[in-house]
Amino acid sequence: MKIIPAIDIIDGKCVRLTQGDYAQKKIYNEDPLEVAKGFEDAGIENLHLVDLDGAKAKQIINYKVLERIASNTNLKIDFGGGLKSDKDLNIAFESGANQITGGTVAVKNPELFLSWLEKYGSEKIILGADVKNEKIAINGWQEESGIELIDFLKKYTAAGIEYVICTDISKDGLLQGTALDLYEKIKTHFPKLKLIASGGIVGMEELEELQQLEVHGAIIGKAIYEGKIDIHVAAGFSSQ
Repeated sequence: MKIIPAIDIIDGKCVRLTQGDYAQKKIYNEDPLEVAKGFEDAGIENLHLVDLDGAKAKQIINYKVLERIASNTNLKIDFGGGLKSDKDLNIAFESGANQITGGTVAVKNPELFLSWLEKYGSEKIILGADVKNEKIAINGWQEESGIELIDFLKKYTAAGIEYVICTDISKDGLLQGTALDLYEKIKTHFPKLKLIASGGIVGMEELEELQQLEVHGAIIGKAIYEGKIDIHVAAGFSSQ
């Protein structure tokens, strides 16, 4: 199971939100590259980089941050937030993203998202499934779509999606535990899916439980920044 730390960007700075609420923003570092280098030095290989300004603006904004991290580390970066057009996607890949994550676009413009999947392949395109009460939420979690999670996943796995990042919004940023039951349900329905769990992970015990569910990866954010999980220990866990 891959351990994937998250860097969320607002105004070029490393921040965390609570339950996706932009009003509940905490700045952890002015320089995301410094944070990324710290992860790499700890033995981490993958990074989840989210352009929160982009998610709000509905177009890529913080691609220069992506470019700096990609140019100055060997981290494999999956990039998301505000990718709504071919132009956005081209900028993300040209700036050094190894993979991109599309969530809102997969709901609002499925034809475009499927064209990306066809053009770039399933290794490059991750489906973002942000959920609340097992329904998909979009536009930086500010809007509920009413689409059932399992139906959403059925549609896109049938189209060839292999990677899914699933975030339970109700858990995210609270440090109260992750949605183990939800991930177990997804793995039961889609055993071959490369599922990446995100939101609420608070300790090493949960990482062990997620590994037992055979999820592909675990994204950790606030637990690292608040000192609940030692990234060096987590990186060691990742290489087991």
